[in-house]
Amino acid sequence: MGAYDLITRAGVKIEVKSSAYVQSWEQKSLSKISFGIKAARFWDDETNKRLKVAARSADVYVFCLLHHDKKLTCDALNLDHWEFYVVATEQLDRRTESQYSITLNSLKVIAVPVSYEFLGVEIERMNEENNMLKREDFKLSLVNKALL
Repeated sequence: MGAYDLITRAGVKIEVKSSAYVQSWEQKSLSKISFGIKAARFWDDETNKRLKVAARSADVYVFCLLHHDKKLTCDALNLDHWEFYVVATEQLDRRTESQYSITLNSLKVIAVPVSYEFLGVEIERMNEENNMLKREDFKLSLVNKALL
């Protein structure tokens, strides 16, 4: 396996991040929702070396939020207590804000919550968007090289 959490049968590489308002330990207030998205220097199995440049190797990020905020009734196994945000990695790479983390409010600007039922469809859609954004970047790089 590479430097991502899951890979679909179609070859889509997925990074999964999770967060919750309530925790198992004592809390004075609900947790602030934020997800780590920092690019990393991953180990390359083929060369047996760490990559020299930090990168995000997944095609798509799935941000999972356990949004139920009542500790006594929160059930992590109840899919109705979760919402999922799917983002093309290229969207994260293009952010002008922090490249280390993303808050829930910032996430809501670039993604809409989907239920578990539609997660697979949204992953496929965001992978297509990721590929489109990569093609745009490639075309821009060709144009820039031609202008030099």
